[in-house]
Amino acid sequence: MGATSHQSGAAGRALAADRPSSVRNVVLVGHSGSGKTTLVEALALTAGAVNRAGRVEDGGTVSDYDEIEHRQERSVQLSLVPLEWGGIKINILDTPGYADFVGELRAGLRAADAALFVVSASDGIDGATRMVWDECEAVGMPRAIVVTHLEAARADYTQMTTVCGEIFGADDPDAVIPLYLPLHGPAGPDGHAPVTGLLGLLSRRVYAYSSGERVARDPDDAELALISDARSRLIEGIIAESEDESLMDRYLGGEEIDFKTLVDDLERAVARGTFHPVLMAAPAPDGAKQGLGTVELLELIIGGFPTPLERPGLTVTAPDGSPRPAVTCDPDGPLVAEVVKTSSDPYVGRVSLVRVFSGTLRPEATVHVSGHGLADRGHEGRSLHEADERIGTLTSPFGKQQRPLERCIAGDLACVAKLTRAETGDTLSAKDNPLLMEPWAMPDPLLPLAIEAHSKADEDKLSQGLSRLVAEDPTMRLEQNPHTHQLVLWCLGEAHQDVVLERLRTRYGVQVDPVPHKVSLRETFGAKAAGRGRHVKQSGGHGQFAICEIEVEPLPPGSGIEFVDKVVGGSVPRQFIPSVEKGVRTQAARGIAAGYPLVDVRVTLLDGKAHSVDSSDAAFQTAGALALREAAADARIHLLEPVAELAVLVPDEYVGPVMSDLAGRRGRVVGTEQAGPGRTRVRAEIPEIEIGRYAIELRSVSHGTGRFARAYARHEPMPPQIADKVRGQAGKGSQ
Repeated sequence: MGATSHQSGAAGRALAADRPSSVRNVVLVGHSGSGKTTLVEALALTAGAVNRAGRVEDGGTVSDYDEIEHRQERSVQLSLVPLEWGGIKINILDTPGYADFVGELRAGLRAADAALFVVSASDGIDGATRMVWDECEAVGMPRAIVVTHLEAARADYTQMTTVCGEIFGADDPDAVIPLYLPLHGPAGPDGHAPVTGLLGLLSRRVYAYSSGERVARDPDDAELALISDARSRLIEGIIAESEDESLMDRYLGGEEIDFKTLVDDLERAVARGTFHPVLMAAPAPDGAKQGLGTVELLELIIGGFPTPLERPGLTVTAPDGSPRPAVTCDPDGPLVAEVVKTSSDPYVGRVSLVRVFSGTLRPEATVHVSGHGLADRGHEGRSLHEADERIGTLTSPFGKQQRPLERCIAGDLACVAKLTRAETGDTLSAKDNPLLMEPWAMPDPLLPLAIEAHSKADEDKLSQGLSRLVAEDPTMRLEQNPHTHQLVLWCLGEAHQDVVLERLRTRYGVQVDPVPHKVSLRETFGAKAAGRGRHVKQSGGHGQFAICEIEVEPLPPGSGIEFVDKVVGGSVPRQFIPSVEKGVRTQAARGIAAGYPLVDVRVTLLDGKAHSVDSSDAAFQTAGALALREAAADARIHLLEPVAELAVLVPDEYVGPVMSDLAGRRGRVVGTEQAGPGRTRVRAEIPEIEIGRYAIELRSVSHGTGRFARAYARHEPMPPQIADKVRGQAGKGSQ
């Protein structure tokens, strides 16, 4: 590793794998600003996918890479960049670093077989990146680390490798070790010595990049001295992971372990997910053909990261849930592919990024589309669905370009055009052998955004635009709230909200206006009260006459509206008693004080009067409503607010700040429990009106490491001072 160079000129042509063993699927993970996208561009330059830094050739024309795939768009969505190195196709999945787009990150993890964690030498490692590392560790995904931003004045590669060992190697520090040391050039006026090359610890070679291309040479005595101690630690770490149990005894006995044995053991340990090498990389300067460390990184990917053949058998079922035999990565096996991303192209239409796990996908073939229903999670328009669809063209993406493919075999990724019924997370299988994969875990969107169409024209297009967005983005939930009558988009954060609104406007031509989000408040009586409804109108001809007397008393929470008839003597004729009840219930639904539905009361009809000619169904409905309003006028009315059960999962060091924050929101902590090493789950009950923006605020309190789940618990009386404020706002809104 680090001994040879395998540049492949791939600019301007589609990359197609002919066998699964010639594919590597790698997802880049790191916080925003860590340098993931810059690293992708440096790898593309080194691999020959672009002809010079930031530019790609296609059909004889040269255009800026940034014009092919805008940085702003790439920063919020998963993007695929296929490269070729040493005869191996490398699918680089670049994921967003913003926490709001963790759904795209999880899609990338699903489609990949290994993860490359990108950390900045100047910014360090954030809590969210550490959490993703733990997730990868839980499923045994192979991982490596690449340190970027070496050119920053405060960058310290040695210190960063130590930090990586402490954070990523907490359980086994000897499993997170650098493969190279930096070679520094002369210090500049500011005292910062730039990194101009790498010292290979295993190969004991120097790889200089100062000329713009990688040049290998033997180290001098000073460089050998730098290599010595670090090399010993690396060799011991590799031998500790070796399947050859005699290797450690031979090494400790003074035997020199040959280079090939060490490299083979290293690559096997990386592929197993038990050893995590640390490398470094930097973009190529103007005029250079290779970025620093990019050759070494590409060699690690093709030599150390696993092939799709090494992925365990995949559990599948029939669409009805009945079991089916597990499928493996076999191009001749049954077709099983998954839509990992859905996007819309203004010229092509819907484009689906697909990972093929088994079988071979071909253009113009008919496939069966199966999707899980998400109605139980509140997703409107995302029910269980099945359909047969004809595949259009298969393409390999590079930026905004799509290069045609003749096929996509098991283990590879491709884009499929015009799958109009397929949504993100759906399974594609053979028409005569439909299969279904279990969808990957997605975070629950917990930040509400209430919207209204800007105009009548926008209202006509809104439904279609939203349905397409929901199909593209499973982390967005659409809700038509039956209590507040608001259309609510549930998102993961403010940046997610902004992207959703922008896509509605630019892709689907729909302009919407955000409006304040309402929670489902209720009203109830605080004590027993009486009311008389008198609706008498005589204006010539057929009049209106209805009088009823009622008594209202509070009931326990959850009782709803109970109507009792205690009329004696026929003062209210039998045929009009249902009319009184209808009037009472209609008024209760409209509210009696601040315009919120009335609940948890018993309304008893005691007496009334009727007219043989002028009484009617409509008159007694009106009288019933008037009686309820009169009873409320002299009664103590409580405003009820919904209370949520909150489960907040945070690292132990943030339990105190989280509990203090909940207390400041009128929350009641009901318990805490350990939820794995170093993590605590805090359970609390809190008014929903206090957690409208909790998805954002918890991120701030916990430095991006906290998660929470919420569930409706009950309605309970709102404190009087807050209730008065809400009533005042409701009164202003009705003016």
